[in-house]
Amino acid sequence: MQDIRDAILADDPAALAGLPVPASYRGITVHADEADMFEGMASREKDPRKSLHLDDVPTPELAPGEALVAVMASAINYNTVWTSIFEPVSTFSFLKRYGRTSPLAKRHDLPYHVVGSDLSGVVLQTGQGVHSWKPGDKVVAHCLSVELEAPDGHDDTMMDPEQRIWGFETNFGGLAELAVVKTNQLMPKPAHLTWEEAASPGLVNSTAYRQLVSRNGANMTQGDIVLIWGASGGLGSYATQFALNGGATPVCVVSSPEKAEICRKMGAELIIDRSAEGYKFWSDPETQDPREWKRFGSRIRELTGGDDPDIVFEHPGRETFGASVYVAKRGGTIVTCASTSGFMHQYDNRYLWMNLKRIIGSHFANYKEAYLANRLVVQGAIHPTVSRVYPLHETGEAANDVHHNSHQGKVSVLALAPEEGLGVTDTEKREQHLEAINRFRGV
Repeated sequence: MQDIRDAILADDPAALAGLPVPASYRGITVHADEADMFEGMASREKDPRKSLHLDDVPTPELAPGEALVAVMASAINYNTVWTSIFEPVSTFSFLKRYGRTSPLAKRHDLPYHVVGSDLSGVVLQTGQGVHSWKPGDKVVAHCLSVELEAPDGHDDTMMDPEQRIWGFETNFGGLAELAVVKTNQLMPKPAHLTWEEAASPGLVNSTAYRQLVSRNGANMTQGDIVLIWGASGGLGSYATQFALNGGATPVCVVSSPEKAEICRKMGAELIIDRSAEGYKFWSDPETQDPREWKRFGSRIRELTGGDDPDIVFEHPGRETFGASVYVAKRGGTIVTCASTSGFMHQYDNRYLWMNLKRIIGSHFANYKEAYLANRLVVQGAIHPTVSRVYPLHETGEAANDVHHNSHQGKVSVLALAPEEGLGVTDTEKREQHLEAINRFRGV
C-alpha cells in the first residue's frame, strides 16, 4: 500500500500500473454481530465511535465493468451515520438482499460492511470490458449503483428497480484505502482541488442538483424564491450555491449566527436564524403549532417583500415538514429527501390540496445529473464546503460530529493521502477561487 501511495504522490501512472494489487486493505466497517448494540437507546444517544471500526479486510475480485480505486480521501454523509447507529434498519439487510441477485453480487454479503459513499482517488485496476478509464486516472465517484437490466431505468436511472447507494446499500465503500465501484460511477477529479476537497461534494452536490435544479426535481428557474433548510450544512450549502448560481433568491434557514455568516459569505442575503427567533413548530412531541407556521411564513414574506417560496428545499423531515407545506406559495413545490429529524412526516393537507401545491420526493441523482453537478465543480462555479478533516482512524469522531450536527458544510476524511493540501494540479484556477474554496474552513 505504501508503494501505491508513493506512486500516486509522485504522479507516476506507469509505476502505479505495474504494482500488484494488495491482498488486503484498511477500511471503516460496521459488524453484523453488533447490529443490536444500541437497542433500546434514543437515536441521539447512539455513538458512531463505538460501532465504526478500522479493520484490515480482504481485497475483493473485480467484476466486469468495475474499477478498484486507491482512495486518497473520502467524506462523511448522513447515510454513514445511519449505518453506524443501525437506523432505520441495519444495512446488513441491504447487503443480503443484494447478494441474492447474482453470484457477483454475493461478494457484498459479508459479516462486515465497508462504508462510505464519497471518494477522490486514482484508478488502480479495471475489470473486463472497461474502455473509458485506465490505471492512473484521477477520479471522484458518485454513489449511484445500478444494474439496468430492467426497462424502468433507461429513461432515468434512478428508476432502476436495482438502484442502490454505493457504500450504504452495497459493500466496499469509500471510507477505506481501496474501494470498488462500477466504472459508470467515475467522474474526473477537479484539478484545482485537493484530495479532501474533491472528495467532499459527490453525494450532497449531486443530491442537491437533482432536488433543486433538475427537471426530475423542483426544476428551479431564474427569479424563484427558494426556502433552504439547514442552508450552511452538507446538503443545504450546495442548494444555496445552486440557487445563487441559477438566478434564484435563497431564503436561508440556519440555527446560529456563525451559520448565518457562512451563508452571507456564499452570497445569500435573506437569512432566518431559527434559534434566535425562537421558532418551535411542535408544542409537544405529538402536536404541531400552526401559529408558529404562520409566524414563520410572515417572516419569510417580510424578507422577500411579500413573496412566499416558489420552492421549499426540504431535508430535515418530521421537525419542519408541516411548516414547509404551509409556507410554500400557492402552486409551489416542496421537494424532499433524507428526513434527518425523522421519517414520519405530518402536515395539514388543506394547505396542500386547496392551494394546489406539490410534494416531490427526490433521492440522489442519475449519472447525467451527477456528471453535470461535478462539471460545475470542475468549472469553479460550485465550490466544496469542507470545514474539518479527520484521518481515517478517527472516522468515528467525524461521524459523531455529523450525527450531532456539530459541523458545518462537509467533514472530509483522509485515506491514503498522508496530509491535507495534496492533489492540486491546476494552481492557476485554484488561486482564482481560493477564498470561496476556503470559506467553510475552521468554522
